[in-house]
Amino acid sequence: MIPLVMILGYLLLLLWIGRLGHVTTSRHTAADYYVAERSMGPFLLIMSIFGTTMTAFALTGSTGESWQHGIGVYGLMASWSGIIHSACFFLIGIKLWHLGKKYGYNTQIQFFRDRFQSPTFGLLLFPILVSLVTWYIVTNILGAGATIESLTRGSLPGLFPDTNGGIPHHLGAAVVCLVVLIYVFGGGVRSTAWVNVAQTSVFMLLGVLALVVIAVKLGGPAAASQRVLENRPDLLVRGAIDGRAAHFSHLHFLTYAFVPLSVAMFPHLFQHWMTAKSAKTFRPTVMLHPVFIMLVWAPCIMLGIWASSAVYNGQSVLPPNLTESDQNKVLGMMVVKLTNPWLAGVLAVGILAATLSLDSQFLCLATMFVHDIVLHYTGKKRFNDQQQIMLGRIFVVGVVLVAYTLSLGAPRSVFNLGVWCFSGFSSLFPLVFAALYWRRVTKAGAYASVLAAATVWLVLFWHAGWGRDGEYLFLGWMMPVVPTFFASALALVGVSLLTSPPPAEVVERFFPPAKPKLAPAAAPHFEASVNPSGAVAG
Repeated sequence: MIPLVMILGYLLLLLWIGRLGHVTTSRHTAADYYVAERSMGPFLLIMSIFGTTMTAFALTGSTGESWQHGIGVYGLMASWSGIIHSACFFLIGIKLWHLGKKYGYNTQIQFFRDRFQSPTFGLLLFPILVSLVTWYIVTNILGAGATIESLTRGSLPGLFPDTNGGIPHHLGAAVVCLVVLIYVFGGGVRSTAWVNVAQTSVFMLLGVLALVVIAVKLGGPAAASQRVLENRPDLLVRGAIDGRAAHFSHLHFLTYAFVPLSVAMFPHLFQHWMTAKSAKTFRPTVMLHPVFIMLVWAPCIMLGIWASSAVYNGQSVLPPNLTESDQNKVLGMMVVKLTNPWLAGVLAVGILAATLSLDSQFLCLATMFVHDIVLHYTGKKRFNDQQQIMLGRIFVVGVVLVAYTLSLGAPRSVFNLGVWCFSGFSSLFPLVFAALYWRRVTKAGAYASVLAAATVWLVLFWHAGWGRDGEYLFLGWMMPVVPTFFASALALVGVSLLTSPPPAEVVERFFPPAKPKLAPAAAPHFEASVNPSGAVAG
């Protein structure tokens, strides 16, 4: 019962923190609720952004994937993400923040509508972004449910015999969704930011703690790795070994570099960017984000690898009949089997913290619905602040119900489903990059880019069994993000060059001419003359 009680206590703590953020700092306006009046400092920004990007995909997903495919998983996502995320924050985030502050943008669609002078562009982009965010929410629901079920096994055997006394994943996920909805509804982006501070601190510290404690139980890192070397040597290298085929070929590995570009188009990340107080606020985020990724991903990858051959007291830690559909539970099983109940409860809280990034996703959906649909088509003065907040809440509840229903279907890997979501967002990277850096991009090119990306992504997702086929590769060697990315980019460039350039006033609005540099003031000039007496006068 100890892990169960600690999980419930942590959820109550989140409700209190969310309420505290609302009571102490909220100004009870729509602008404060959605973008915190653009007043977040460096600490809140980096903690909220990192907490938003480190989801169930990072902890439960990466552990389960490395249990199957080994050390290469770290290079696939953590190494690429550490570099590319920071580059996107610098090249995309700061520039969007500047334009958002200048023109009052709260959502990506507001920026794109203004950039391409197309009031209907949002009708195309809105359903695509909402669909991708909904599937992203499904990954967190799956991760939260699997984590709670595996960590509470034995707690209530009389009530839940089918799960050995653990809280069933559908019930645990429902409770998590309810808790997150409550504190998001209470304080908006401020409450979300304060909760992310707590959660980011928790899972960063407890991830390292879990690695140390479990390593000791397995006889030390060297002994745990030696058993993997004897039983699954393929997990310790990216390439082939002992005649076994490599899971990640060189080209396959390289194509993963396109996946982290997704952060440039995350609606929930855009919303956090808009909360920054100044451009300088981004500095710690750009510099420290790669370090934070290493601190979270490295322990999870090692735990997943050790899990493949973990033995304690002469018995295998994981059941021998564990299947791919159970990989979301690997981290929870390791913690339960190799720690005492109190420490298991503490670590359970840390694991759960990473799966609760639902808050930013819920909030961004409310923001997009209110600003891009309701206010855009009814007028900004049609609804007061409280009515705007209520409309956003109603829309989010509907989306959460859809996402929760989807999560009850056939089990999917959190990691694989997350990669598909990221691939969809990455396909839209050419759109945002061109909007910020290419004067010649046109409205027709933007439409073509979005339609091409959505069509190719949907066809490939369908071919992969709607995300069930974790081994699916385009042409047998490249990630699906590659054809979707280039389809988007080629459509964007080709159609833009074939259509008339955008009006000059639009280009000047987003690419103002550089101010001429003033020439340095000339130094005072003094002429010397000689008077009749021979003295020199200045």
